[in-house]
Amino acid sequence: MVSAPRISGVLETCLYVDDLKRARAFYDRVFALPVMFGDERLVVYDAGPASALLLFKRGSTLHTVHLPGGAIPPHDGHGPLHFALAIPTEALDAWRAHLASENVPIESEVTWPRGGVSVYFRDPDGHLAELGTPGLWKNYQAEAGT
Repeated sequence: MVSAPRISGVLETCLYVDDLKRARAFYDRVFALPVMFGDERLVVYDAGPASALLLFKRGSTLHTVHLPGGAIPPHDGHGPLHFALAIPTEALDAWRAHLASENVPIESEVTWPRGGVSVYFRDPDGHLAELGTPGLWKNYQAEAGT
């Protein structure tokens, strides 16, 4: 048996939305992430080093997409999904204030045993967004001296 090769990280997180224009307006307003690509079926946000948040119009990915370099197989998703974005601990209060100023209600907050804090809220399609500080997972800890 051969060991699995090393994984560098999660490259993409995908959400499927009913109204791409509405979803993009929400994500632009609430997260203000740089857009790397956008068309009538997809918006791709820069979510940090080697990480992208993709919003697909639900149903727009049910057929193979042929590109000059190859083909993307069909995929889609239904129901409320979950994703989390990493934030520094010192940004937690600013995020709470920002969400309040954007009329985005916080659904829940959790303080984790390792000291991290998660703030949960919903997007217009019912997806559960999470903002998490270091200390949430064993592999997501504050660096020494920070």
